[in-house]
Amino acid sequence: MNSHNAKLAPGFGARGAASGGITVCYPFAGDVMGGSHVSLLGLLEGLEEDDVRILIVPEVPDGRLAEHYSQFEQIADPAPPAKPFEAGEPFRVSHFLHTIPAIFKRARFLKQHGVDIVHLNDGRSQASWALPAKIAGAKILWHNRGNPNARGLRVLAPHVADQIVTVSSFALPDGKSGAAGTAKVVHSPFDVSITVDRGLARQRILDELDLAADTVICGYFGTFIERKKPLEFIETVEALAAIESRPVVGLLFGEAVEPELGRAVEERVRASEGKAVLMGYRSPGHEWLGGCDLLLVPAIHEPLGRTLVEAMLVGTPVVATDSGGNPEALRDGCGILVPPGDREAMAQAARDILADDGKRTDMTDHARQSAKERFSQQRHVAAILEIYAELAQ
Repeated sequence: MNSHNAKLAPGFGARGAASGGITVCYPFAGDVMGGSHVSLLGLLEGLEEDDVRILIVPEVPDGRLAEHYSQFEQIADPAPPAKPFEAGEPFRVSHFLHTIPAIFKRARFLKQHGVDIVHLNDGRSQASWALPAKIAGAKILWHNRGNPNARGLRVLAPHVADQIVTVSSFALPDGKSGAAGTAKVVHSPFDVSITVDRGLARQRILDELDLAADTVICGYFGTFIERKKPLEFIETVEALAAIESRPVVGLLFGEAVEPELGRAVEERVRASEGKAVLMGYRSPGHEWLGGCDLLLVPAIHEPLGRTLVEAMLVGTPVVATDSGGNPEALRDGCGILVPPGDREAMAQAARDILADDGKRTDMTDHARQSAKERFSQQRHVAAILEIYAELAQ
């Protein structure tokens, strides 16, 4: 669908004003990569130039996010902060006060570039760009990919946003005032055509880590933040190793976002005596996910984990906590749900599904078909385009 195949010179649009398309700005605070950025790329790659002029505004012009969206037009943030918000740090009133000097510069920037809609995709960007968009007269699409109890979603979004979109029913705001009352669920987009040779993917892991052929490989995929529970993942792997006759290893694919937790994970990995291994950030993630025997998801209050859906698509069985958006992703038997915080229950469920070939095959086959039907890129793009059209009227 997409024909945005070149990064244009700063300040020049992909189309002129005569194209008839709308201009949508996607600003980013900070430079930490997360699932929301992968999901947004799936949207942008599905948009047609005649419909939408895509304008990426990175806070760090030569950073990771700028590279991630390098195929699209980019213009640097006109008012980057001297001290960016730290990922994982709660947004407080003091943080908002630091954004005040930049508000009018960003508002002028939006007017200058004829921005019709500002599509805000994460908490720090929402905190930085919501008021400039309001002052500039641009419509605001507030895309909540996080906890429904986030302060910005509860306090700011209902009054400044023109439309709130969430990735799951769990992530919908509780209130009904303002934009909260018309919030919509639009599931994140996925390339539902992905396939993995699971045997080859598994062998690659065995070879790299010099593991025995019968090793049970458990995967953790995501940043190391508190709600994703990386420490609990390691403890669950140890609990599974205690009841499983074969060797068990837990692989943590991801990076630390919260420094203190990152150090704790490193210490816990060292103490695991080889049962946990730090693998770092690897892309494409689904090729490594397809080499795992299990995806273990101890996360709580996760809006809708991308790795659950990717695991469903590549045939990796999922054991997850009955929390947040996990039940929505794994509905109708697409995975196994266990009580939050119960490491022993997760370990036992993992052992049970490993021991039952028939049940495991039935579950993964059903999960793959369900994921293809519910999480396609085409469905996501069509839903967002409809919202853009409504906002642009």
